[in-house]
Amino acid sequence: MDEFHTIWGNRYPAIKTLWNNAWAEFVPFLDYSPEIGRVIYSTNAIESLKARFRRATRARGHFPNEQAAMKCLYLLVRSLDPKGSGQERWTNRWKPAPNAFAITFEGRLF
Repeated sequence: MDEFHTIWGNRYPAIKTLWNNAWAEFVPFLDYSPEIGRVIYSTNAIESLKARFRRATRARGHFPNEQAAMKCLYLLVRSLDPKGSGQERWTNRWKPAPNAFAITFEGRLF
């Protein structure tokens, strides 16, 4: 932390304060294995998808039935990955995660 402050603290004083205030919440994430870290960091992708869902449904106003709304969301998801190669990439990233969770949180899962 001291090295970070020496390099960036004078140039960006707001960052120094922000890191000092959030340090206690940030440090526990560093203790997790890289496999669990990949799952934690992927929540940004989930939040992005939720935002796109909200934007798509808000732009269309209302739907005649539930099936029309589901079709709209389905088409949105398909347009994000038209070739379908993203699913393979995500499953490969998450494959080691269940084992890491089982080891880290022994007795709390499954």
